[in-house]
This record gives sequence, structure tokens and C-alpha cells, in this order.
Amino acid sequence: MPAFSYQALDADGKTRTGVVEADAAKSARSLLRAQQLVPLQVQALSGDKPDGSTASRSSWGQRAFNNHQRTVWTRQLAGLVSAGLPLERALSSLAEEAETPAQRDVVATIRSEVNGGKPLGTALAQHPKEFSDIYVAVVSAGEQSGQLGLVLERLADDLEEQQNLSSKLMGAALYPAIVSVVALVIVLFLLAYVVPQIANVFAGSKQALPWLTRVMLTISDAVRSYGLLALIAIISGAACARIAWTGAAFRSKVDATWLRLPVLGRMSRSYNAARFASTLAMLAAAGVPILKALQAAAETLSNRAMRDDALEALTLVREGAPLASALARNQRFPALLSMFARLGEQTGRLPHMLDRAALQLRTEVQRRALQLATLLEPLLIVAMGLVVMLIVLAVLMPIIQLNQLVK
Repeated sequence: MPAFSYQALDADGKTRTGVVEADAAKSARSLLRAQQLVPLQVQALSGDKPDGSTASRSSWGQRAFNNHQRTVWTRQLAGLVSAGLPLERALSSLAEEAETPAQRDVVATIRSEVNGGKPLGTALAQHPKEFSDIYVAVVSAGEQSGQLGLVLERLADDLEEQQNLSSKLMGAALYPAIVSVVALVIVLFLLAYVVPQIANVFAGSKQALPWLTRVMLTISDAVRSYGLLALIAIISGAACARIAWTGAAFRSKVDATWLRLPVLGRMSRSYNAARFASTLAMLAAAGVPILKALQAAAETLSNRAMRDDALEALTLVREGAPLASALARNQRFPALLSMFARLGEQTGRLPHMLDRAALQLRTEVQRRALQLATLLEPLLIVAMGLVVMLIVLAVLMPIIQLNQLVK
């Protein structure tokens, strides 16, 4: 039965909003009047449009759930389903407890689809901006296996682990980024404003300026004369790089080169492998066929070179090759992942072993990120101090020289 969002006035003249299910908008207004409400606006959340297609409010506009809210919603739904509450009632409860009207509308639409006889996975698939293909595949597998509550719990765990890893990496990179930006602003200010003032002071002096001061004046002139052109060139270069980045071949080459970097390349390889292993383990544990699980897990890889390797591994597995040897073929995936995949295939516990591999890879990424951040912080401070010291010396040396001449 279609769902309608409404805005109505109650007996006290207060505005009330909510969601009601009815066969049509006219029936929805009749239901509101039966509840002593005066309907002001009634809008369909789902149902058949005049062209016969299915409407979905989450297919356009802003997203109703961010990553954290989606994880919390999944955890709440898992708890209600695991407690034995019927899915339709669980969705009704979540719609009533929604934090925002947009979330309430999305959940009400899903409830309406489920109440109409559609599986939960199919209802979620109507909102691609809110729920990814992997999310839908896991939920559909949970419904088919009859273990929806357990699968939703596992899905919520996986979403939390991904968010925690991303947050830690962001936190490790935040301080060095702030220090770098502040250092750049300070240096540009000194070169563009302070150093020229010193040049004006000593412009009438016939004494030769120290070499460090002359170097700084040359750099200062370049910054003032060509700074705008340099900024335009940087922006243009970034725009061209962004356009080239959309090309699959170019991005694959760049990503492959990135993986060969000494420290960052290894971190990127471990980070992508952890996401791949975690997603593959979750899908396999939910009962998704291995080929379909490999296809979905490959889509989670942000590195195109590793994604190409995963798709090549999919082809090899389809032809009968073991998963471990298929992943180890191009040697971009860490050897740890291939080793645990081999152990999982030999013991018949592939999802469990992939989970262990993902855990170890995530731990390695966090450790290396913290080590890199710990090393970069003092290095950036020292580098900024050296640059500022050189600029200060370039300013002070003419003054010291002038004082000596006066004496």
C-alpha cells in the first residue's frame, strides 16, 4: 500500500506532520479527517507514477542517512528483528523514531513496500543513494537464509569497522595537514609583505646586501610578480588532472604507480585489501555465491589497479582456480590475504579466515598511519622553523651589517 507524507492542523490549530498509508491521496485525506485533522498537504512517498514506474523520494535530492546514521539504523533494525518483532512492525517503530523528516519518509516508504509484499532487499534497492548494492545484497542474502537479524548485526559491525578505520586515518592526517597549511600561509606572508619592506628600507643604501637577503628578495619578487599566475596554473592543472582522472586507463596507471611508493603505497594496498577481505567475508558468510561476492567486493576497492586485479581474480575463479592463487597472481594484494584465503579454502572456513585477514590488515594500516603521523609532526615543525629562521636572518643581516658600519 502506498505511503503519503502529510501536513495537517489538529483541533488546537497546531501543525502536525507524519506518514499515513492509503490507496490514494484522496483516501489519505479521508483518514486524516477521520482523526480530526485538517489536511493541508498530502504527498506520495512511493507508489505508481502515471507512467507506471515506481517513485522514490530518495532517488533524488539530498541523502537522508549519513554513514553514522545508516550504521545506527542498521543496528536498531537488527536488534528489533533479532528480538522477534515482525519486520513490518520494526520498520514502523523506526519510522516513528526517525531523527529527521527525510529519514522518516525513507523508512516509511520501505515499510510500505514491505507491507505490500516486497522483500526488504527489493525495498532497499529503491533507494540507491541511501543503500549501496553491497548493502542490498547482504540483506537479500539474509532474508533468503532466514537469518536476517544475524546478517544485519554483521552488516552493522562491518560498517562500524570501516568508519573507525577511516576516522583514525583522517585523524592521523589532520594535524600534519593543518601544520602544512599554516606554514605555507606564514611563509607567503613573510615573502610577499615583510621582505619587501626591508628592501625599501635599504634601497637608498649603497652597501651590498648579504647574499641570503638578495636570495629572499629574488624569491619575494617572484612571489609578488608571478604568484597569481602560479595560482591560476595550479588550479588549471588540478582541473586538467581531475578531467584525466575520469579516464579508466589514466587512473589505473596512476593507482598502479601509487602502489609502488615506499610507505604510502603499502598503506594503500593494505587499506584496500582490508575493505575487500571484510566485504567478501561478510557476503560469503551471508550465503552470497562466491562469484557474486567477488564482484561486489571488487567494487569497494578505491584503487583501480587493485580493482582490475580483483576482477581478473573473479575470472580465474570462474574458470576453476582457487581464490588464493587468483588473488596472488599479480602480487598487488598483500601476501597475508592470499595466505588466509588459502587456509580458509583448506579448512572450509573462508569467511572466518577472511575476517581475520581483514582485522590484521586494518591493524597494520592504523599502526603505520600513526607512525607516519608521529614522524611527520616534528619534521613539519622543524621544516617550518628553518624556513622562518632563514627569512628572519635575511631581514636581520642587513640591519646587523649597517650597525657595524655605523660603529
